Amino acid sequence: MNAFTPPPRMHADEVPLDAPLVGRLVARRFPHWAGLPVRRLVSSGTENAMFRLGADLLVRLPRRPGAVPDVLHEQHWLPRLGPHLPVAVPEPLGIGEPDGEFPWPWSVYRWLEGHNPVPTAIRGPGRLAADLGAFVRALRRVDPRDAPPGYRAGPLRERDEPTRTAISELGGRIDTDAVTALWERALDAPDHTGPAVWAHGDLSPGNVLVDGGRLTAVIDFGCAGVGDPAVDLIVAWNLLPASARDAFREAVGADDAQWARGRGWALSISLIQLPYYWATNPALAENSRHVIAEILAEAG
Repeated sequence: MNAFTPPPRMHADEVPLDAPLVGRLVARRFPHWAGLPVRRLVSSGTENAMFRLGADLLVRLPRRPGAVPDVLHEQHWLPRLGPHLPVAVPEPLGIGEPDGEFPWPWSVYRWLEGHNPVPTAIRGPGRLAADLGAFVRALRRVDPRDAPPGYRAGPLRERDEPTRTAISELGGRIDTDAVTALWERALDAPDHTGPAVWAHGDLSPGNVLVDGGRLTAVIDFGCAGVGDPAVDLIVAWNLLPASARDAFREAVGADDAQWARGRGWALSISLIQLPYYWATNPALAENSRHVIAEILAEAG
């Protein structure tokens, strides 16, 4: 797993984390890994900190209280989802427990090779579109019984108020009239009426790994759960260029309504993220601007 962008600024409720602390945590909980070199990884993620442990391991720790449920969620569900997916996902090898130096559970994963793709510099986007489509299809086929609802599982209309609030906060920085019209068009798309299926929920450049233009892994399943599968179509706009979107849509098998909801999800997520991260997380802010620009261009 490689770095995507410079790290976001710390929030007030975060616990400071550094390599010496992580080394002590590992030594106490997993003595057989004590002494392995620890190196912090740069990430655009807002909820977790990542440290490489030796050559083959990754330590992932929640940075603040709100991220703790996602740690437990991944520890429970990743071993169940992984065997059904066509690319690698994080494999929990050790579960860290709270102690006097760190108050929350944490995880040790197997290191995954690859790097985060840059949306404007993808080699062979058609191949990546096909790989992403195969991943989404496979995830949708996983048995949904007893699965939790996804973080983004409900209908788009539930996001209407925060989306419009974000648009008003962005006045003067984007074409608010145009994005409002696009958002209202998305709200007109028919709701999902089929069964709830598994979705990753945050399929974005920082959560996929590629090598040689091919998808090698998908990471960060904290938002994963069952609901409307359209949410995983966001990758068509936050990562893939316009030239590869039809290939991705065909690979996934999205009908007009699902595609419209997926575009609406991409727009809403980016509109809400942009004012929130404008000054604190340059990577997410830049990707949000990119998505909005892509959707505006597509609308023509």
